[in-house]
Amino acid sequence: MEENYSKHQYAPILPKKDEWPVVKLARERKEFVKKVASLSEERILDLIGKNPEILKEELETTLYREKLRIKQNPWDVDPDDEGPFWGEVKNNLLQIHSESSLTKAKKLEAYKAVLSKITSRYSEEIASNFKATHYKFTRRVVTYGFSRLLNAARVKGFGSLFSNQYTLQDKIQITGQTEQIRELATKGTIVMVPTHFSNLDSILIGWIISVLGMPPFIYGAGLNLFNISIFAYFMNALGAYKVDRRKKNLMYLETLKTYSKEAIRFGCHSLFFPGGTRSRSGIIESKLKLGLLSTAIEAQRANFQQGISDVSGKIFIVPVTINYHFVLEAPSLIQDYLSQTGQERYYKENDEFSNSYKISKFLFKFFTKGSDISVSIGRAMDVMGNYVDQDGRSLDKWGREVNTEEYFMSNGKVTVDAQREEEYTQMLGKRIVEEFHKINRVFSSHLVAFVAFELIQTKNAKMDLFDLIRLPQEDLVVGYEEFKAACQVVLDKIFELKAQEKIDAAPHLYRSMDEIITHGLENVGMYHAKRPLIKNKEGNLATEDMSLLYFYHNRLHGYGLEKLF
Repeated sequence: MEENYSKHQYAPILPKKDEWPVVKLARERKEFVKKVASLSEERILDLIGKNPEILKEELETTLYREKLRIKQNPWDVDPDDEGPFWGEVKNNLLQIHSESSLTKAKKLEAYKAVLSKITSRYSEEIASNFKATHYKFTRRVVTYGFSRLLNAARVKGFGSLFSNQYTLQDKIQITGQTEQIRELATKGTIVMVPTHFSNLDSILIGWIISVLGMPPFIYGAGLNLFNISIFAYFMNALGAYKVDRRKKNLMYLETLKTYSKEAIRFGCHSLFFPGGTRSRSGIIESKLKLGLLSTAIEAQRANFQQGISDVSGKIFIVPVTINYHFVLEAPSLIQDYLSQTGQERYYKENDEFSNSYKISKFLFKFFTKGSDISVSIGRAMDVMGNYVDQDGRSLDKWGREVNTEEYFMSNGKVTVDAQREEEYTQMLGKRIVEEFHKINRVFSSHLVAFVAFELIQTKNAKMDLFDLIRLPQEDLVVGYEEFKAACQVVLDKIFELKAQEKIDAAPHLYRSMDEIITHGLENVGMYHAKRPLIKNKEGNLATEDMSLLYFYHNRLHGYGLEKLF
């Protein structure tokens, strides 16, 4: 893996904004939304076998779920005409039901007309509202605003707000395959798949894409972010299309997948979080939501069907890990995780990000503390999970060239096979998870949290997680020397894994162990009212919040490091 940090703004790979795929898509938005609605309708009808009774059931299920959502979980961002629209759908269905003389074919046509209304509405709702002028303005605001805060933090005095001594690149390290992603973005279509820990991820990744000189990507961003005015502006400006996690009905999910597939086929570089939502436990996602991921595979097959077999029709999957010392939302995320019963439920948006003032306050504190972020760009893969080289050629594990098109062929021609593509999606999901673990970058905060939690757990071996969390504070103390020795053992193992390219480590882990521990304690959960790990008066390690310690510990879950205790 490349170890260089990007300390400069790369030259744009497409200097003229009219050449950006998202700009072309924005120009054709109306036609594109119509196309998505029509293709979604076809897709749903294919799935239900054009059976009027099954279609009726699906329409009624959608209506019921939407009515329930409006009543039980409304959001500010929801359109004002939600009630009237679904009321009209209900009346349409009652009218069709009351006309007993309708033939099967006529019934199907009547239900199709209702389906068409719904897919049109969903397509319009999902579609991005990208405007190049807003994008450029937002990019300047994010870069200027964040840089001013950073300089205010590092350079004392009022004049520091206007200083250019420090840039965002001093704070946010971009590591990994930066040259490869830039090169491949000029040849085919990139689908970037990052880990997801914070609501800040979307804006951060948008800024990274800009720094790397790539045209803006389209995003699958949670609709909940559009509840907050400052986020809504940024998300729209950065090319986000809206994903409403409350909507689980077939019609919405198929429209969403069609939008993603067609945008990728259009040539728009795309980004979505394959974990589907922020990691509630702090663990790197191991079970991915495969719905949107499957659209990359479908788009690749569709390109081959159209005879686009050269690199211009190729789709490249690029895993990315975002590494923070702390996550603003950690307290409520871990509480969600611990209180989950396994049943599906709606997540109420937690209050850390509930309004623009709280976000601004957080950003100021975030940048006025010395906490670093690193974004690791993984090696690009094809949709089958094979690595690709700088020219976009797929390679097997022995470095031999592979023809991806052959994976989609039956009897010498490219065919549609839903079961086969489902298996490919599962395979790709596993490969992304493997890559997440390889490019995950260990920070001092992850190390100290992991070791402290494991030592406390070892001392209370008969207790489960919930008993541990309820222990009194005096039982949650670890002696410094014991802690330091355990940190060294774990760090040695991390360096061993790094040599095998199974994990990455931040440069600050190459200091003395006392310095690493000090750095970790300063940074872990620095913004929280209760700190996950502190040094007490006696110089030993203690926690003010065991569940938060568990959250930060989990970043190193999945490497077998627990066996060292």
